[in-house]
Amino acid sequence: MRRYGEESFVRLREMFAAAGYPYNPHPDVVPNTRLALELGEAARSEGLHGAFHDGVMDAYWRAARDIGDPVELRAIAVAAGLSTAVIDAAIDERAFAAAVDGATSWARSAGINAVPAFVFDGRVLVLGAQPHEVLAQAADQALEPL
Repeated sequence: MRRYGEESFVRLREMFAAAGYPYNPHPDVVPNTRLALELGEAARSEGLHGAFHDGVMDAYWRAARDIGDPVELRAIAVAAGLSTAVIDAAIDERAFAAAVDGATSWARSAGINAVPAFVFDGRVLVLGAQPHEVLAQAADQALEPL
């Protein structure tokens, strides 16, 4: 609240509600999501990225959990079906840090400097939370022949 102000949260809550999405992030925690990203890569290695991603999004947006907390992330990873060995490697050994570093490097080189960021067909970039119309326009632009 201190960082963005109550008005920002009210506006976001209204925007989410209009789109039919929950908006209940933890009011006192802005999590460091680095470990969540690393666990996402761990989940990808087991073919479970979608389940883990959905679990993290639900934990943050609906349940107001701190997705920067390794204990919370471990529980989300277990619920998504990740193996204990991969979870331990990701959290205790940071075995997927290089994959996140590589993705971050690529994103910076592509001009991505905001979250969310959408890349359509590898050539049309939309930064930040945008109305559906903007995303539809970007998708249409990506469908146009070069």
